[in-house]
Amino acid sequence: QAFFCLLLCIPWGSSCPRSCQCTERAGAKAVLCSSRHLEEIPEDIPRDVVFLKLDANSITRIPGNAFRHLSHLEEIDLSRNAIEKIDGAAFRGVAAGLRSLDLSGNRIRSIPKEALLALNAKLRLANNPWHCECALQEVLWEARLDLDSVQDITCHTAPREEYVGKPLLQVLDAGVNLCGVRQRTTDVAMLVTMFAWFAMVVVYVVCYVRHNREDSCRHGHYLGALPGAPAHAE
Repeated sequence: QAFFCLLLCIPWGSSCPRSCQCTERAGAKAVLCSSRHLEEIPEDIPRDVVFLKLDANSITRIPGNAFRHLSHLEEIDLSRNAIEKIDGAAFRGVAAGLRSLDLSGNRIRSIPKEALLALNAKLRLANNPWHCECALQEVLWEARLDLDSVQDITCHTAPREEYVGKPLLQVLDAGVNLCGVRQRTTDVAMLVTMFAWFAMVVVYVVCYVRHNREDSCRHGHYLGALPGAPAHAE
């Protein structure tokens, strides 16, 4: 907090986004856009920004390559927005240098794992209405999550009702494998599809045989009705 207070005291030229405040201290440049009623990420953010605060706005999505031109970026705060959708390439171009990413307090139900697993940044994902699924499980195991907030990653919806309302970490510690659940669901779907296909083949064969038999019968009756056809013995 003291750091950002000091930054606020130093103006930063005319290249700042209109609705934001830009400051600088000891070479570290910051763009402060907190509580500015933004509905999307500003496009005119200076390229040499290090700290970017976009918290407490109304941003609903993070498109692909949203920060690609910000090669010096180390911290992004997107907490307390209305984010529902994050593109798989949202953080492309900043993955290597990013140290902190705050996505807490949004409306995120699911997220492409490739959007986060490429990051070296410490992640805050708490207080979102998560759908607990395989991709989220992989993020939890492989990404660098902030340990102070990991318990607040809660299952808002889940494949099974008993997981709803529980911290995802608690569900996984109980031995649940959400990726296994997805695999079993896929296997069942494949079996149902194969059975339906087999049933269609059987029905087709039966109809084909029956149709040929009826044609043979009609053909026999036709030949029997022709003049000169041998009469059946009574």
